Amino acid sequence: MEPDAQLVQGCLRGEGPAWEELVRRHTRRVFNLCYRFTGNSTEAEDLSQEVFLRIYRTLASYRPAFGAFPTWLTSVTRNLLVDHYRRTRRDRLTDSIEDAMPKLENKQSAARTPDKLALLSELSAQLQQGLSRLSPELREAVILRDLQGLDYSEIQTVLEVPEGTVKSRINRGRIELARILEEMGLRPQN
Repeated sequence: MEPDAQLVQGCLRGEGPAWEELVRRHTRRVFNLCYRFTGNSTEAEDLSQEVFLRIYRTLASYRPAFGAFPTWLTSVTRNLLVDHYRRTRRDRLTDSIEDAMPKLENKQSAARTPDKLALLSELSAQLQQGLSRLSPELREAVILRDLQGLDYSEIQTVLEVPEGTVKSRINRGRIELARILEEMGLRPQN
């Protein structure tokens, strides 16, 4: 049994440390997904807390036989984000970027100079602004594939659409995002 499934079983038995470890393991994933969808770190923190409350209440519905825990967690997160989007019905623009992209957060390098960090932060902000201009369907597909690193079958499970639709949304989202970023003055590097 995978470690996450063991932790879930511990949670269902009422073991507090198992819940703490489950939350610790997946907080960054949930926050990054919420942040990339909303573009606002405060809102992403609030939504992350809502996700974990929902996870806690519905943990008994997780079935390891139907997929890995991170896929189920991403699906629950996505459903909450869709509900949130439907409630608010407004475009989200990033006022400030406090966190670098998830890929940058995981990368440790002594070669990062202040000017490189500033450039990466600026690029992250521009990427977030571009993402915010995509339709929710295209944005979530691009985020799940390119920023969260999910494979097509995992995205299909999360979005509950056929694999062809997943591939189409990712392709259309990438094309639209490239167009938006080019309008913003960003050119692809060769």
